[in-house]
Formats: sequence, C-alpha cells, structure tokens
Amino acid sequence: MSRFLLVVPPLVGHINPLVGVAGELTRRGHQVAWCGRADWIHQRVGAEARVYDCAIPEEEGIVRPAGLTGPAAFRFLWEEFFVPLAETMAPGVERAVRDWRPDVVLSDQHTVAGSLVAERLGVPHMTSASTCAELIDPLAELPKVAAWLDERLDALRRDLGDPSATNDPRFSRYGTLAFTGRELLAGVEPRWDHVHLLGPVLGDRPDQDDFPWDRLDENRELVFVSLGTANTDAGARFLQETGQALALLGDRVQGVVSDPGGHLTDPPPGTVVRPHVPQLAVLERAHAVISHGGHNTVCESLWHGLPLLLAPIRDDQPLVSRQVVEAGAGVRVRFGRVRAERLAEVLRTLLDDTEGHRTAAATIGRSLRQTGGQHTAADHLERLAERGAVTTAAR
Repeated sequence: MSRFLLVVPPLVGHINPLVGVAGELTRRGHQVAWCGRADWIHQRVGAEARVYDCAIPEEEGIVRPAGLTGPAAFRFLWEEFFVPLAETMAPGVERAVRDWRPDVVLSDQHTVAGSLVAERLGVPHMTSASTCAELIDPLAELPKVAAWLDERLDALRRDLGDPSATNDPRFSRYGTLAFTGRELLAGVEPRWDHVHLLGPVLGDRPDQDDFPWDRLDENRELVFVSLGTANTDAGARFLQETGQALALLGDRVQGVVSDPGGHLTDPPPGTVVRPHVPQLAVLERAHAVISHGGHNTVCESLWHGLPLLLAPIRDDQPLVSRQVVEAGAGVRVRFGRVRAERLAEVLRTLLDDTEGHRTAAATIGRSLRQTGGQHTAADHLERLAERGAVTTAAR
C-alpha cells in the first residue's frame, strides 16, 4: 500500500479527472490525500476525503479585461493567477507533504507549487494535464512570450523548489498524466518526454438524484448544451441564441442545458434547463453537444462518439476547438457573433452527418476508450511509488 498526495487548483475542470484517479487508487488499497482549497475539493470528492487546506489568492482581486485574447490573455492568466497561486499555496503544500509523507505527489501542471515543493523535498512526483493545449508548445511562434514564462517559472523555482533543477515544473521528469487523446494533438508528438495520453476520466462524480429524467423525449434527438462553470456571465447572449436555435429545430431535437447563471429564462417547450447537470449520464443519451470547447467536455463528448458545435471563449478553448475541427469531429462558430439560424444550421449538419462529423467523432471515441483513463493513470502512479520505495530502500 502506498500514499499519494494530489495537489490541485481551485478549478473544477482540473479537479474532476483526478477524482476518478483517486477513486481507482483507493479501490486498489492505497491511501489518498488532497491538497488545495478544501471546500472546493470536498464538494467534488466528498466530505470524508482527507484534505490539506491551502490558502489561495483572493479571486475578487482578479479582474480579466474584457476582450482579452491570444498572448495577452496567456500572460494575464499566468501573471495574475497561476504565479500568485503557486506562491500562496506553497506553504500549505509543504505542510501537507511533511505531515502526510506521501510516496508520490501528483500535481496539476498549473499548480506548480506541488511539483516545486516535492522536488525540493525529494519526493517523486508526476504532473497531470487536464488540457492538451500546452503539450504541443502553443508558444513556439511567440518566443518573447515563451521567454517571459520561462523567467517566471525560474523565479518560482528559486523561491519554492530546487534551484539546481532545470526541467519545466509543468512537466515532471517522472512523467505527465495527460487526460487527452492523440487525435487532439493534430498529429504532433508531445514536446515533452514521458507524457502519457490517457483520454478522459469517467465516473466517480456525485450523483444528482433530482434530475428530471422523465422529461426526456425519446422521440427527439437530445442536444446537450454547456459552457462550463467559469463562463457563467459571459454566456448570456449565446445561451439565448442557442435557445432560439433549439426552438427552430423543435420538431426533431430536445435540449438539455447546463445554465448555472440562470440566463436562459425563456427556453423552448420541452427544453430541460438546470443549474447543474449530471453530464456523463446525459452524454450517454445525447446525439450532439454544444460547448465552449472546454477540454473535459470535449473529450467526454468524443469518448461517447458525439459531434460538437464549438463556440470557444478564451484560454485554451480556441486551440482545443481548432483541434476538434481539424480532426473532423466538430464545427466552430464565433461565440460573440453567431446567431440562432447559424446554430440551427450547424446542428442539422452534425445530426444528419452530412459532412462526416458524427463518423469522425465515433472513430475518435473508439480510440479514446482504449487509452485506459484512470486505470492506466493508477498504473503509472503505482509504478512510480514502487520505484521510489526501491530507491529509498537502497540508500
């Protein structure tokens, strides 16, 4: 039996894949503890989870300028969130490592405090990647931005990690567990060594017993709509247009809409609108998905063989959406400008498979289902724990 410590940021899409990994490790008889913002982790893992609480920067002080995209958005995200997050979490991570004494630390690649502290304390660690965006070097054509990020990571290493180390803390030399598939890398090999492509992690999520399953119409094709949990306010106009598009196709489709902000106030008849939706269970019944291009939703949809209508908003979403389009499994529209008529047109194309999007999604789904998800992730973590135990015994 080994001990594992999972270090995560306060971001749902980064926590969800590791919930399944933690569940698999526990089923194999190992002990798992978490490190991060305790209330977020308990909500997604359960009240019984062992959690080491960490301070995080005040979110209220982070104001993203409207319309910020591209390199400027990338720099803003690191300067205003990921770097302060590392600095603020580091003391809590160190307390967790010293108290829990894990055999292996698994740290989200954007919670670099986990990898840097483990590195300094001599604990074997792996990193997890909840998106494919940084596996293929998105800054290859932006050398000044890449140099700027390298400087920030070097400074963090001097303060938090082992100054003699040289590897990128987002990609551990022991390995990176990437919850994506080769099809989303556009035929490009990951730029880092020891990257394991595992596909999405399904299962081990809290049930929602109050979802109105009896309202689903088996005579209509189900379209699932989600803009994720971080785009609540930005999605008001898009959701209204989506509602109108669903109405235009009301004779053949039924929408299930995840709307935590309550923006779709006048949905078409039969449309199920909920603040939170049991996504995996709904995807099992869906025929197509409308999404912002969040990596988890994209991979889970493709795992189920579902074509995607993609309206990326920011961060890695444009890149993920582009990769889906290049793989032939979806169509991209402009989030801020698309109208209901265009959305309805794209949905018809996806549902009728007139351009092969459903066929491509089904092919990708078969490939993703062979990658192993949480089961293969647990295999890699167990092997690292065994290697670490052998090394320790030999000293």
